[in-house]
Amino acid sequence: MPQRPTAGRGDRQVRFAPRIDALLSRHTGQDLFRLEPTTIGVAGADTMDALLRSRPANAEERPTFKPVLGRHVSRADAATYMQAVAADVRKALQCPLETSVDLTGPWPQVPHAYLRDLVFGRELLRFRVLVDRRLELTPKLTWSAVTSAAALLRRPDSTEPLSKLATLVLGATGFPDRRYAMYLYRRVAAPICFTVAALVTNAVWLGAPFDDDVPNRHLIAEALRLLPPSWNILRVAAPEFTALDARIGPADDVLLLPLLSHRDPALWEDPDAFRPERWAGLDPDDHPGYLPFGHANERCWGRHMVLPLAERLLDLVRRDGLTVHPAQTVGRVELDGLMEVADVQVARG
Repeated sequence: MPQRPTAGRGDRQVRFAPRIDALLSRHTGQDLFRLEPTTIGVAGADTMDALLRSRPANAEERPTFKPVLGRHVSRADAATYMQAVAADVRKALQCPLETSVDLTGPWPQVPHAYLRDLVFGRELLRFRVLVDRRLELTPKLTWSAVTSAAALLRRPDSTEPLSKLATLVLGATGFPDRRYAMYLYRRVAAPICFTVAALVTNAVWLGAPFDDDVPNRHLIAEALRLLPPSWNILRVAAPEFTALDARIGPADDVLLLPLLSHRDPALWEDPDAFRPERWAGLDPDDHPGYLPFGHANERCWGRHMVLPLAERLLDLVRRDGLTVHPAQTVGRVELDGLMEVADVQVARG
């Protein structure tokens, strides 16, 4: 794995998977380029903006709407489940910060478990397992957990805790509907924990211990710039793209790369450095090329859950003086799912 000079605290370096490193090395600062015989890469801020405005994302391009075993996920279903998990997040955020919580150990595993318990409580094991990080190893594990949970699901007694999201699942009748509901539980619950844990792990790696006068929002914005968990946006071939730019053929899929636009030297001063103070004069909602939650036309629905949960986690990190163990100076970023620094050993400073 090549090692890149992403500047943060001390001498910590980020070691990217070879394919990610190749993207950064070869294409940072470029507008549009061919990645594969039928895939065009795009990193220019204006071109990305124009392409994303040219047509809305279809169901296959938005994870919330992807069919479940061939069953269409309606906008109404997606909205209902997102509203339920949003209610669970709001309830969790009303709880005061824990006076005693141990977040030392391997990150992002530790904050993921903390967030799962904070938002979804200690409800039935068949729900808790659907938020488990290990299900990401293969889709077969996910479907096995979903299917077994749907087949064996029992209604809890009145003393057992239950999230609003789980209440939706329990309202489903019949095995096919229960399986569909259990999968949607996984689809909307797990990404909240995954994304927040990845984002705050990246921020800790890049900048902990943090200066007292830097707001959490600036730390989050800068971590999202250098290590955006959602680092690419795929759009399948469409005539609108060819009409917009003749370099894109009618059979070309388009891979838009915020990972690269977030480091474009034409858009950012000292682009590879972790400088959260830069956000005192920038607006993350409209800065050119800055797309950690997608385009303004179709921002991620989870954005308003991810940001306050990340701030809460950073409050705990700062209060307890957590930082990267001084013996660890290299962080690995693999090519699997969200972009996150893996196996960060976090200790009290």
